[in-house]
Amino acid sequence: MESHEIEQSIWQFLESAILTTENIPQAIVIVLALASALTTRRLLTKTLGQRGEASSGIRRIAIRSADRLLWPISMLVIVGLGLLVLNAFDMNSAALNVLLPLLLSFAAVRLIVYFLRKGIRGGPLLKASENIIAGVIWLILGLHLVGLLPDTLAALDSIGANIGNFRLSLLSGLQIAVLIVVALTLSGWVTHFIEKRLSTSNVITPTTRVGLVKFIKFGLITIAILIVLGSVGFDLSTLAVFGGALGVGLGFGLQRIAANFISGFILILDRSVKPGDVISVGETVGRVQELKSRYIVLHDRDGVDTLIPNENLITSEVINWSYADRIVRLRIPVDVSYSTNLDEAVKIVKGCADASPRVLSSPEPQAWVTDFGDNGITIQLRVWIADPENGFENVRSPIRLAIWRAFKEHNITIPFPQRDLHLQSMSDEMLTTLSKLNAGSAKKDD
Repeated sequence: MESHEIEQSIWQFLESAILTTENIPQAIVIVLALASALTTRRLLTKTLGQRGEASSGIRRIAIRSADRLLWPISMLVIVGLGLLVLNAFDMNSAALNVLLPLLLSFAAVRLIVYFLRKGIRGGPLLKASENIIAGVIWLILGLHLVGLLPDTLAALDSIGANIGNFRLSLLSGLQIAVLIVVALTLSGWVTHFIEKRLSTSNVITPTTRVGLVKFIKFGLITIAILIVLGSVGFDLSTLAVFGGALGVGLGFGLQRIAANFISGFILILDRSVKPGDVISVGETVGRVQELKSRYIVLHDRDGVDTLIPNENLITSEVINWSYADRIVRLRIPVDVSYSTNLDEAVKIVKGCADASPRVLSSPEPQAWVTDFGDNGITIQLRVWIADPENGFENVRSPIRLAIWRAFKEHNITIPFPQRDLHLQSMSDEMLTTLSKLNAGSAKKDD
């Protein structure tokens, strides 16, 4: 067959099967749907493009949302209206009957993904949820188009078991799972919205804000699950017995987790430790980054995040360097020899306090003689800083360096440990050995 004959055959098929007067109304509806989608996107892009550069981030997000949401929804509206009109006049609508569920499924996938990204933090869980939900929606659409959806639903509903007065089948289990995902997503979305609103408030402290968000999130999740179980006919009174037995079992196995969870709420309520505080727990010193339900995140000066269980903060000693205020005193000891002029040394040490720009002038730095040690006299410099979250050693180090230089300039000696050994008696063999050692040392000196 020649190429022109193939083209003629294809054109004849299009004229006889598609390009007919019966299909012209459907084609018009599809063209109108595409035009409405393009027009909606252009209008939104133009409107947002007229805003200032300060809102460029919001503008980009809105344009992406328009690309993902508005065009399938606008096409869905036009196709749905066109289908109603064609059916009212008993006109052919086969193409629209296929296109409508496709657009409906596509819009549903985009809407669900949009709400998931608002209610769930980014990560593997979000990506997996998006893929699973999209796959389920397209599977349902495929079963609907081939006419197997009713039989599939009936088969899933036939497999199940009775739990008291409630019958749990595969179909009802899937319904419960879908409703729980929807409820959790909505609760996460509401929590995220409330958290953003609270973050702009200057009245609520960070600790109170964290506590409110945790209480609201926990309450919304609990209410959402109870509503879902009640909507599918589950007897909620059985949860009392089941919850009591489960509580006893988990009380022994998960008592440490429960203790950390309760300790987290105690920390939030008494405000002893809050985000931004500089604390010391054992040998770990750092800034509190986050208060979680089970632990806190402590960020130290090495860039390491340490996760400390909340229970440890309740049961052990914690030094909060910024509990009442952020002004902290640092001690810098230095030893001088017993032959040093102490008045001069104290004045020099005190004058070196301004070597670090972080040292406060009020309260004024002080230098005190604090000890007469075995090897020297200890002078302690005491300075105050107002930013403990920036570390301590980067204050002590320049001051120590300035003290060392000033001592070198004024010939003040920093003693080092030394011991004098006095021998009251010695054997002849030991005396002979020492004499040989002294003789060998004298020859080397010569």
